[in-house]
Amino acid sequence: MRKRIANLTSNILNPFLVGIVIILLLSFESASSILNVLKWSLILIAIGILPVFLTVIYLVRKGKLNGIFTSVRRQRTRIYLVAGVCAATGYATLLYFKAPLMLVAAFASGLCAAVIFLVINLWWKISLHTAFATALVTVAVILYGWIAIITAVLVPLIAWARIELKHHSPAQVFVGALLAILIVFTTFHLFGLT
Repeated sequence: MRKRIANLTSNILNPFLVGIVIILLLSFESASSILNVLKWSLILIAIGILPVFLTVIYLVRKGKLNGIFTSVRRQRTRIYLVAGVCAATGYATLLYFKAPLMLVAAFASGLCAAVIFLVINLWWKISLHTAFATALVTVAVILYGWIAIITAVLVPLIAWARIELKHHSPAQVFVGALLAILIVFTTFHLFGLT
């Protein structure tokens, strides 16, 4: 039963879905109309999430990844590279089209995270599930104030699930969460959004 709950938690709070939620939250808070919310959300999902997801599916089908959420450190390098290219492309696109600053900051955070996580991945593995959940909590607190700290319940929940499934150690989930807070808060602060 514990494994089933951990699997369900891990599948629901996966980086792709959490990334979409972050994009939607930021789009709703920064766009001037529902049409702009839809426009920016679709553009950012198409640039930032869809290519990474399709790459992962392709690599799983070719037998180069052991699963959509691979726990094998060496298999993650390609994913980080694709995520970095997507984040850089999204960042450049947002700058070019003069997108709302919050969206630009989000993609700058994504680019920083992809580079930092790629470098760490050369020697050690950290939990992306925990990092994305923590990034969501950090963004929610930046947007809505300390009332949004209630969303922090997601972090220990996903950390427990990743440890229970033996995909990560306690240190790996802790470092994923810590880096997410530091990267998101620092980037948003540098953009004058905190």
